[in-house]
Amino acid sequence: MKSPAPSGHRMNHDLRHSIEDFFFYEAELLDDRRLRDWLDLLADDVHYWMPVRYNPLERSADLKDELSKPGEAYYFNDTKNALKVRVERVYAKNAWAEMPPSRTRHLVSNIRVKKDSGSEIEVQSNFLCYRTRMEKDQDLFVGTRYDLLRRADDNFKIARRKIILDQANLAAKNISIFL
Repeated sequence: MKSPAPSGHRMNHDLRHSIEDFFFYEAELLDDRRLRDWLDLLADDVHYWMPVRYNPLERSADLKDELSKPGEAYYFNDTKNALKVRVERVYAKNAWAEMPPSRTRHLVSNIRVKKDSGSEIEVQSNFLCYRTRMEKDQDLFVGTRYDLLRRADDNFKIARRKIILDQANLAAKNISIFL
């Protein structure tokens, strides 16, 4: 007989399953290039942020020491309106960064519910996003996401997303996709 996980590691199975379904659906929308539908998953006050990662010379006591702070350098620092502009730019015929369009595969794993306040849920997950474009362009984005999900009807809305890449130096020519 298996012993139960320590209480700090147990999660509500049904809640985690619902969140997994939500993230898997989000990945499907992104991979199918249904970006306007993806926008519907975002709360109107969403903050979509990806700080820059540094390579400190010494081991950091805290992961936060390796990341840019708010107001410093970032890859993304978007509101819903900014994300709408980015999405519409992808659909434009003159979007050079997405002509031809990227092909992506988003994998989401290690989904952990960190806090459930009733109306909002803090979730940490790991991701891997493979992108290929043109004949030879291939990019791999790997990292962790910290999401604040807000309950909305029978589903969720992404109210906040902080994306932390494992890479400090990106080989990608651009980041015109969504993580």
